Amino acid sequence: MNTMRYTLGIDIGSTTVKIAILDEDHKLLFSDYKRHYANIRETLLTLLQQSFDALGNLHVHPMITGSGGLTLANHLQVPFVQEVIAVATSLKELAPKTDVAIELGGEDAKIIYFEGGNVEQRMNGICAGGTGSFIDQMASLLQTDAAGLNEYAKQYHSLYTIAARCGVFAKTDIQPLINEGATKEDLSASIFQAVVNQTISGLACGKPIRGHVAFLGGPLHFLTELKQAFIRTLKLDSEHIIDMENSHLFAAIGSALNAKENVAFTMEEMVSKLSGDIKMEFEVERMEPLFSGEEEYNEFRERHNSHRVKGADLSGYRGNAYLGIDAGSTTTKVALVGEDGSLLYSFYSNNDGSPLKTAIRSLKEIYSLLPQDVKIVRSCSTGYGEALMKAAFLLDDGEVETVAHYYAAAFFDPNVDCILDIGGQDMKCIKIKNQTVDSVQLNEACSSGCGSFIETFAKSLNYDVQDFADAALFAPHPIDLGTRCTVFMNSKVKQAQKEGASVADISAGRAYSVIKNALFKVIKVSDASELGKNIVVQGGTFYNNAVLRSFEKIADCKAIRPDIAGIMGAFGAALIARERYTKDYRTTMLTIDQINHLQFDTSMAKCRGCTNNCRLTINRFSGGRQYISGNRCERGLGKTKNENHVPNLFEYKLKRLFSYEPLPADQAKRGSVGIPRVLNMYENYPFWYTFFTELQYRVILSPSSNHKIYELGIESIPSESECYPAKLAHGHISWLIHEKVDFIFYPALFYERNEFEDANNHYNCPIVTSYSENIKNNVEEIGRGEIRFCNPFMSFRDVDTITHALIKEFKELPAAEITAAVKKAWAELAASRQDIQLQGEKVLKYMEENHKRGIVLAGRPYHIDPEINHGIPELITSYDIAVLTEDSVSHLAKPERPLIVSDQWMYHSRLYAAASFVKTREDLDLIQLNSFGCGLDAVTTDQVNDILSGSDKIYTCLKIDEVNNLGAARIRIRSLLSALRVREQKGQRRTIRSSAIEKVKFTEEMRKSYTIICPQMSPIHFELLEPAFNACGYNFVVLDNDNKHSVDVGLKYVNNDACYPSLLVVGQIMQALLSGKYDLNKTAIIITQTGGGCRATNYIGFIRRALKKADMEQIPVISLNLGGIETNPGFQVNAQMGIRAGYAAIFGDLFMRCVYRMRPYEKVPGSVDTLHRKWVEKVQDFVSGRHLSFFKFNKMCRQIVRDFDQIEITDERKPRVGIVGEILVKFSPAGNNHLVELLEAEGAEAVVPDLIDFLLYCFYNQIYKAENLGMSKKSAAFARLGIWGIERLRGAASSELKKSRHFTPPAHITDTVNNAKEIVSIGNQTGEGWFLTGEMIELIHSGVNNIVCTQPFGCLPNHVVGKGVIKELRRHYPLSNIVAIDYDPGASEVNQLNRIKLMLSTAQKNLHQS
Repeated sequence: MNTMRYTLGIDIGSTTVKIAILDEDHKLLFSDYKRHYANIRETLLTLLQQSFDALGNLHVHPMITGSGGLTLANHLQVPFVQEVIAVATSLKELAPKTDVAIELGGEDAKIIYFEGGNVEQRMNGICAGGTGSFIDQMASLLQTDAAGLNEYAKQYHSLYTIAARCGVFAKTDIQPLINEGATKEDLSASIFQAVVNQTISGLACGKPIRGHVAFLGGPLHFLTELKQAFIRTLKLDSEHIIDMENSHLFAAIGSALNAKENVAFTMEEMVSKLSGDIKMEFEVERMEPLFSGEEEYNEFRERHNSHRVKGADLSGYRGNAYLGIDAGSTTTKVALVGEDGSLLYSFYSNNDGSPLKTAIRSLKEIYSLLPQDVKIVRSCSTGYGEALMKAAFLLDDGEVETVAHYYAAAFFDPNVDCILDIGGQDMKCIKIKNQTVDSVQLNEACSSGCGSFIETFAKSLNYDVQDFADAALFAPHPIDLGTRCTVFMNSKVKQAQKEGASVADISAGRAYSVIKNALFKVIKVSDASELGKNIVVQGGTFYNNAVLRSFEKIADCKAIRPDIAGIMGAFGAALIARERYTKDYRTTMLTIDQINHLQFDTSMAKCRGCTNNCRLTINRFSGGRQYISGNRCERGLGKTKNENHVPNLFEYKLKRLFSYEPLPADQAKRGSVGIPRVLNMYENYPFWYTFFTELQYRVILSPSSNHKIYELGIESIPSESECYPAKLAHGHISWLIHEKVDFIFYPALFYERNEFEDANNHYNCPIVTSYSENIKNNVEEIGRGEIRFCNPFMSFRDVDTITHALIKEFKELPAAEITAAVKKAWAELAASRQDIQLQGEKVLKYMEENHKRGIVLAGRPYHIDPEINHGIPELITSYDIAVLTEDSVSHLAKPERPLIVSDQWMYHSRLYAAASFVKTREDLDLIQLNSFGCGLDAVTTDQVNDILSGSDKIYTCLKIDEVNNLGAARIRIRSLLSALRVREQKGQRRTIRSSAIEKVKFTEEMRKSYTIICPQMSPIHFELLEPAFNACGYNFVVLDNDNKHSVDVGLKYVNNDACYPSLLVVGQIMQALLSGKYDLNKTAIIITQTGGGCRATNYIGFIRRALKKADMEQIPVISLNLGGIETNPGFQVNAQMGIRAGYAAIFGDLFMRCVYRMRPYEKVPGSVDTLHRKWVEKVQDFVSGRHLSFFKFNKMCRQIVRDFDQIEITDERKPRVGIVGEILVKFSPAGNNHLVELLEAEGAEAVVPDLIDFLLYCFYNQIYKAENLGMSKKSAAFARLGIWGIERLRGAASSELKKSRHFTPPAHITDTVNNAKEIVSIGNQTGEGWFLTGEMIELIHSGVNNIVCTQPFGCLPNHVVGKGVIKELRRHYPLSNIVAIDYDPGASEVNQLNRIKLMLSTAQKNLHQS
């Protein structure tokens, strides 16, 4: 019987507050929805007051939910329910047929799957693209609101591709379309489509949306066209769409349905609870004020007021004038300068969708003010719309914007060496060397530090931008917002507001964060002092004094902000026109009469020249002129492709690799084999084509990639943060399945051919190696057995190894035939490589004969895919420059070694060799292509940069992903060409230098007096390992500074694309060295190196690079490894050290098992920790003692188990939660935000598998490599011995654990292997590899179905063996309840917490049902 008459549900979302009051029959009596502009308390108070006025003083049972509700619930003493449970409850009540619910909120997007009794939720983690606030941002771009977008979208005709990955980037896609005249109707519908694509690819992550679908949340409730776009994309019929009238209130209704009987208040009490101020216990860190007082502020203003351009009155001016137009992405700027550089006229205006109309308005104004005898004698355009302006007004010159900015900056400070330009949505850092643009960095992947970021935020608080900025100047306690996605900052801001932070504090915090984002995240300087000595800042954002001041404080410099900071591009363009003018020059620019009569119209068309189908914008002007943009090559302009016939090896290589004719069907005696045109096939297709054709198979190759192919496979992509080349693989496989081939062959190549004898290794990258595993575990047709899928793990080191593997794979074929086919295939592969090398040499000869320049466009083999490179090679050839591939010149030089990196990936070894060749030639330059999300490039881009800039070459890196906005690439390439031109004119000489580094050895002498510092990873183990190492005669110190601050230090010293563990490790080390505690001439560093294929083997390189940056190169770095990767005479791994460390690690594992098992249930609080501390002392004494008795060790292990087993505990049941994942994030409390403590606080028990198991995994890998990949049998024998030794060492502990009442013994490594084999191949050996999957299955077998899979954001192996196997694990083990959590300096902790809590709520539910 329900005794609750009235229930009140409160849902506090990221942007709105919703309430619902239900009666005992669950009828909705009152509901409302209101934006809170971050003022939650008052908004909720207003809503409750309204319901009080409408319904009177009811006696209600309240319940709170929502992302912003937890702290408020604690304050009001009202229970809190996890949002997804609230939503699930209301769906069960109101729409029981629901299979999938898609919910979009202000900053979060979720998909909830209902399968039987299991509820599974996917939620956005690191990026908030494609949510409600994203739609608001886009709407303001079209000068409307979300409802306006919806109205426009009803009338759309065609859709454009827009990135929903990042709100600010979508702007970069939309802006050119607006400028090119796309209609608001089409743009609005395209924005909604982008949200749909982001939600499906970013959240569904390999789990298809099928069955009855419910659409929830504000955006989907109020925006009918957004919902329509989902229905259209998911191909839903009316039967499968669940329509509800209150879909935006579902969480509120659900929380009312979950109300507790024992908590009840009158409405009056609820209102009075909210009337007082709320003091929350959250702590957001604060920063120092921008100005200490008025005096400091006045000095700052005076200094900046002095940087003024000389103005002159146009009406009184006599002489020649020069015009500059800067057509930016959102604004148009115009400047007119006189002969002495004085500014006669300036103009700055929003484009309002038509840059041409805006420019015409300004030109008419100039001519109306122009005195009779003043003539505009030369004109120049720059910026995004440079070519359009030049074509429309027939201007004399066009110049790339970076050069225009440099001219303007040099006018204010001739010695400028750095220009920082922060505009509305773009950010540029231009470095100047020898009076030329040396390098340009633009924000290519994230725009969280741009001006529109502040503007959007000010609007969300109902503030005008100017007032918001002024408020910041004297804020007493600015909040520290860190560097993260714009949208996620809001959750930090909300926390701070709950603590009573004022708008001033928030505004100042924003100003700091804009600069921090710009410097550390986008421009990726590790230390602001690297920017330069003479810095000029410009762009509209720097008109904001708070931003300028925070820049000066963070960069510790005095910058120059010209008074015309907003129109520097136009001013620079005008100065260029002035410089290029000669006496007898006649301008081509239109006269005022022609401008007055200029008519133009804009239309869109698709180029049919090739499969790219570029979308062209055609601007037609009066007089029959036209200007076409949007094309990747000249065909769109009606010309032939590559008219000047300069060589393009991307085109050549594509043809050479893939233009083989398959056998006719009647000759293919053995049927057909499908091969996907992806990843390693761009390296090895000639081999596989020849191999299968020789065996009489018809080889069906999937077609060239395009966006349609990508969309074919979007449903099965398991991880949103992997690179685009990997995501494309799903579409190619789907295409082959539709073609009904007999089987698909897509091998996993662990080792590539060894092209470079001196390299440390010849791995493939973890994604290239293992991606076929992701296909196997996530493509449903393969899972259902509808198609045969072969993906053997192989090594391409030599013919014998390949033959052995293929005979094993194709047992049904005669071995002799396979052997012969492999021989031919190997020869064909060698021939194709040779052809490409010969072609490279031919192109070099052509360049010499014709005095042409060339660019090595260096990337991976698959970057020759036009869908991946977006036509960049054609863009380069259009400037009459030859394009070479990295492997067409990599045979012509070798890098001098040792390199600072561990050179272990074959594709990357080619990059180093190509760069080493380029540095020797004046007519060659190198541009590196880098796929967004490529983890390895954190290592390689720095190394290629070192090789080139070390010999005074200019290094350019282009980041590319699924969005083909060539704007940024064009700017970078033109800046490079312009710098090369200037260098040539000045006749500058370069010095060619070696790329080798001096490694400092740790000598026998150092051993006596040096302190060796070691970064913390697992406190429970490392406090025992420290004395063990010290007992071996070293002065060994484990650092204790593994905290948030060390991550900030890490960000300053490591490439920011590097993974989170490397930031933690380097951060701890550098913080310790900078602390003054250690004598820098008597300190060494130690780090482990496994020699595996992920980035961890390169941490040692990251450390050396950090030391170099900090001028501490004298400090030796010791590599602790078992593979002989690096050796040091003063540090030996011997039997004594092995045994001591082994004992310490096993004790640590034992403590971890016992403490985590007993602590959640202890009757006497603190009793487990007390016993743990008592034993730690005994163990430390033992491992550092002179004599190590194996007998005593076993006795101690048994006693520890018995002592813990006897602790008094309660008999309550709690969910058990396994923690697996990347080794550092799994064990380090700082790395996983104290996950064990969090789980225990939330009423769960943490189960963490042993650390020593990782060593067993490394040993087992050697055995597998010897058996399957042709590696040494000797190391396999050593590995078997290692496994036997470890199992013997922990034998006593294991048998005692087995006998105990409360504990379980660790699994044997062979059991873990057999478990993992069900799901993944044992060939997955990068990072935690198959072991991670094996551990998850081991946990499930031992009754721990709830698992947190921890991983650094963008961890390459985890895309495959972590996130990539979750779907398949669920298929095998329907009760498994796994959540994958990304850890990263920019990850939102609130978001992590919500996702862990959801997993726990499912765990609790399953516990009560069992």
